[in-house]
Amino acid sequence: MKGFMDDDFGLQTQTACRLYHDHAAKLPIIDYHCHLNPEHIANDRQFDNLGQLWLEGDHYKWRAMRANGIPERYCTGKDASDWEKFEKWAETVPYTMRNPLYHWTHLELKTAFGIRKILKPETAREIYEECTAKLRTREFSARGLLKKYRVEVVCTTDDPVDSLEHHLALQNEGFPVKVLPTWRPDRAVAIDAGTGFRAYLDRLSEVSGVTIRRFPDLLQALRVRHDFFASAGCRLSDHGLETFYAETYTDNEIEKIFQKAYDGHPLSNEAVRKYKSALLTEGAKMDWEKGWTQQFHYGVIRNTNSRMFAQAGADTGFDSIGDCASAKTLAAFLDRLDAEGKLAKTIIYNLNPADNALIATMIGNFQDGSVAGKIQFGSGWWFLDQQFGIESQLNALSMMGLLSRFVGMLTDSRSFLSYPRHEYFRRILCNLLGNDVERGLLPESELPFLGTLTEGVAYYNAKKYFGFK
Repeated sequence: MKGFMDDDFGLQTQTACRLYHDHAAKLPIIDYHCHLNPEHIANDRQFDNLGQLWLEGDHYKWRAMRANGIPERYCTGKDASDWEKFEKWAETVPYTMRNPLYHWTHLELKTAFGIRKILKPETAREIYEECTAKLRTREFSARGLLKKYRVEVVCTTDDPVDSLEHHLALQNEGFPVKVLPTWRPDRAVAIDAGTGFRAYLDRLSEVSGVTIRRFPDLLQALRVRHDFFASAGCRLSDHGLETFYAETYTDNEIEKIFQKAYDGHPLSNEAVRKYKSALLTEGAKMDWEKGWTQQFHYGVIRNTNSRMFAQAGADTGFDSIGDCASAKTLAAFLDRLDAEGKLAKTIIYNLNPADNALIATMIGNFQDGSVAGKIQFGSGWWFLDQQFGIESQLNALSMMGLLSRFVGMLTDSRSFLSYPRHEYFRRILCNLLGNDVERGLLPESELPFLGTLTEGVAYYNAKKYFGFK
């Protein structure tokens, strides 16, 4: 019988253990998509206590706490102390069994703090005090945690108007962990944001030095900032979409749509789709010109609870999986770029698991032999970065594409304690491969190659794909 959180946690066979311990466990981490605050790294933030580090901004935990009957004041509220919030989280943890939060919580305690106790109300105070004491040492600062987890590259998520001052400061300082920006132009795409769109254009105009009055001006302003991001080491773009956009349009149509929005007039759904199609296409061409990788996270319905959105704001745990039809528009979007010879390396992340086969087959339509795994099926994202979701993504990719060329896991997190998610993923990967060997589905004689495959998916494929030195 396996022990919970022992060295072979999640590894069901001897071959799985060999693959993990001999190949995956030893590798550093490339976190090519996350939401860490670069200011916290630049200033080497020291966290006051475990409650602050664990619960600040963690909508995964907030959702579980609400489901467990915990009042909102202990989630996003301002009048509860860090200890009170942590105490309510500890009260919730036993009820998260079979939710990935239960595994993540105890992996983080084990790998960061060396604590193997189960978190529950009876152990809460002891664990809180022990971890808090360690967090007050330099080893457990923001930078200390990156080093502890052997993080080699961090790619944050940044708006085109961001100054990137913290990225540049870290580079000038020579901090050994590469902290690179990622281009996320969602606010420029959001022409349906009402007055917020015009306000954003004004800000973009200010930082780019380009007066924006027409659609070509917007493209020029974005290009100026795109160049600036490239000078700061950016290698990736990212887009958060409900669905894909691939409407046909003319330059004249887009200019009229832009002017209407610029003047504050409402737009039809068709006009919005045309504008988004145009801007996403032009942005994709910029990415191709620089050799960047473009990422698309799609399928989320955001801010579904209007009452709680008004109270707590965005990114507080009120988003869910969507069910929009995307296959034809995704195919048309990729085909438009491919036909012009301007399809960049691309990673597509779906939030609805019903789209796994869709994405696994779609990426094969646009592989062109120029780069191994040029078009990627992204790792299990958000609600899918748990055991079932990860296994489902790996199985779909394996059966309909090439697992061996997959660029692997990322944290997609705002927390410096989320790096055990890479270990979690690596254990699941090794368990799948190891089980196949011991069931006779893969040859035991090819274990050396399987070891190389494991190392590639865990680390080396991403390093080569993104060109990280």
